[in-house]
Amino acid sequence: MRLVLLMLLAVSLVSPAWGELPEMKRVLIVVSNVVDMGDAEAHDARNNLWEVAPPYHVFLAHNYDVDFVSPKGGRVEFSMEPIGISSYTIKYEGFLDRANNSLAPGDVDPSEYDAVFIGGGYGSLFDVASDKKLLSVIAMIYQGGGVVGGCGHGPGGVANVVLNNGDFMVAGKKVAGFPKSTEKTKAWAEHGNLLPFLVEDQLRKNGAEIINKENIADKNDVIIDQRIVSSMFLPSAALVAKEMILLMESS
Repeated sequence: MRLVLLMLLAVSLVSPAWGELPEMKRVLIVVSNVVDMGDAEAHDARNNLWEVAPPYHVFLAHNYDVDFVSPKGGRVEFSMEPIGISSYTIKYEGFLDRANNSLAPGDVDPSEYDAVFIGGGYGSLFDVASDKKLLSVIAMIYQGGGVVGGCGHGPGGVANVVLNNGDFMVAGKKVAGFPKSTEKTKAWAEHGNLLPFLVEDQLRKNGAEIINKENIADKNDVIIDQRIVSSMFLPSAALVAKEMILLMESS
C-alpha cells in the first residue's frame, strides 16, 4: 500500500493536476458560401472537397480541434465525389456535420485559434477574398503568432489580408497558389475570364514573391515562409496541414 501511495505521489509531481487535461490546439478552416460564378452557365465555384477534407483529417489525427468559418456562416457546398480519406472523414469524423455548421466571422474569437487553413475551389475568390470581417479574423490569428495555410485557389482567398501596420500579410513572403499559366489553359472558369482575379496576379499585386511551376522543381512542393504555408495543387493539401502542425509544435 505504501509503495502504491509513493507511486501516485511521483506521478502527481510530473502530471497535470487531477481532472486537468492538456489544452487542445485549435484550427479554423475557412470555406466559401458560393455555389457558382454567377454566369449564365453557372460554372461551379463550390469548395473542393479534396482540398479541405484531407487537411481536416490530418488535424484531427494529430489531436487538433477544428472549426469551420464562412462569410455567411451555416451550410457550405463541396465539389468532387467523396473518395479515399475524404469518404472516411465524412463517415467517421463528422466532416460534413461541422462544415455545414460553419461559424460566421462575428462568432469567431481569433484568440482561441492557433492556425487558419483555406483550401481550394473557386468560391473563396468571390466571397472570402472581399469579406473584411473574415479577413480581419485571419489577420488577428496570424498577428497572434498563428499559422496560415492554403492550397490551390485558397491562397487567393487570403491574398487581401491586411495587418495592423497596413501591410498585406503576404507582402515579402514566398507564396504558392493555383498558377496563372494553368488557369489560362483550363475551361473551368473560361480560362480565368469569369474570376474576379487570378490567384497569382492578386498575390503578386499585394507584394508576395510568387512560387510557381517556373521556379520550383516539384510542382507539388509545399512552400513555408514566416508562418505562411502554401502549395499550388490539391495533391499537397494534406502535406500543407502536416507542415502547419510541425510549425505549431515547434513554436
